Amino acid sequence: LIPLGQNGQTDGRQNDYNTSLTTSSALKGAIQLGIGYTVGNLSSKPERDVLMQDFYVVESIFFPSEGSNLTPAHHFPDFRFKTYAPVAFRYFRELFGIRPDDYLYSLCNEPLIELSNPGASGSVFYLTKDDEFIIKTVMHKEAEFLQKLLPGYYMNLNQNPRTLLPKFFGLYCVQSGGKNIRVVVMNNVLPRVVRMHLKYDLKGSTYKRRASKKEREKARPTFKDLDFMQDLQDGLMLDQDTYNALVKTLQRDCLVLESFKIMDYSLLLGVHNMDQAERERQMEGSQGGSDEKRPVAQQKALYSTAMESIQGGAACGGSIDTDDTMGGIPAVNGKGERLLLYIGIIDILQSYRLIKKLEHTWKALVHDGDTVSVHRPGFYADRFFKFMSNTVFKKSSSLKSSPSKKGRVSLSVPKCAGPGAAWSASQLPSERDENIYDLRGARSFPTLEDEGKDHKLQT
Repeated sequence: LIPLGQNGQTDGRQNDYNTSLTTSSALKGAIQLGIGYTVGNLSSKPERDVLMQDFYVVESIFFPSEGSNLTPAHHFPDFRFKTYAPVAFRYFRELFGIRPDDYLYSLCNEPLIELSNPGASGSVFYLTKDDEFIIKTVMHKEAEFLQKLLPGYYMNLNQNPRTLLPKFFGLYCVQSGGKNIRVVVMNNVLPRVVRMHLKYDLKGSTYKRRASKKEREKARPTFKDLDFMQDLQDGLMLDQDTYNALVKTLQRDCLVLESFKIMDYSLLLGVHNMDQAERERQMEGSQGGSDEKRPVAQQKALYSTAMESIQGGAACGGSIDTDDTMGGIPAVNGKGERLLLYIGIIDILQSYRLIKKLEHTWKALVHDGDTVSVHRPGFYADRFFKFMSNTVFKKSSSLKSSPSKKGRVSLSVPKCAGPGAAWSASQLPSERDENIYDLRGARSFPTLEDEGKDHKLQT
């Protein structure tokens, strides 16, 4: 990324980050030093309610290598560390039960683990050693969009903490040598401690949605929509209560994404095959290994496991046996094998702007427009929801709900309904409802719609 000049304009050079720099140990060290300072400094400030202006605050601190009266000496090049919306993000971390000392311990106490890039975004991913947090490098436009999204997005998250949407815990920028590298701290969807026998990136699109030959050669490839339809023709079967809870969560999340004109997101799906894992353990002649269960007490963020993300209301009263499921969602495949599913919606920082409109128009000229992955937000959300609720996840009458959930009223969701179909017309806000801040009213939030008054990232 290139530093912005006045009025947020670049100086003409390519607005991108230098990948060779992001992979260096210096970057990881700078991130840890910066977060350690900013979180520690914030803990000395009294807690208070979040104000609107808190979403646009940027704090900056210089870290010379020789140290200063505020910062320690270090072995990296001089750098400046910027923290976006520190008070707001502190509130969001509290919302998910993450204590400052736990956050610091996870991110700063042990070396960060660099992950191989699972997608084509060019982003670099780091994982904390305790499996809790992912640190991802983001483009300038994505960071700017996230900052603009924060007020409305987290207003929804505050009302519905059980969601499959990403949970952002911090937004930071490392400036060094004329480069700006922006990173977000998020929840980790796929725990390393559980082996993923299959992994999919699903969009509900069929146009060129097959893993490449290069991807397939990897030890743990990430497959796509056409691969899923070929490999798991019967889908993933869930018991009725779990299916309904999952579909309701997906439906609500799709409404939120559509209201913010967000598109091109994916469902990241990890499949742990319990029966296959058992066979592998028997072949290895040892118990444990990579599938050793993580003690539940280590989990720092609330609502962060796949099962917790979809269990709301009466279903969440301590009824989830996380010891048996390791946070995964129980399911079976067409062979009757027992599975644990780990899911989350990823890549939500892409708004439907001119570049994507042009991309869709071009693709539609050479292929059926309804099957390409880039599409207008309303159509995208509807297609995404239908694919997940009809093709990927199936309701199985033969699977019994867990005894702890008996007596609950099951959610009636039409099989082929779109994201908004389960809401009656009287429940949906009208265009005149300017101050509705529920899941569907988020579209009226001024920070997203008032293009003339965008708050630019200060860099």
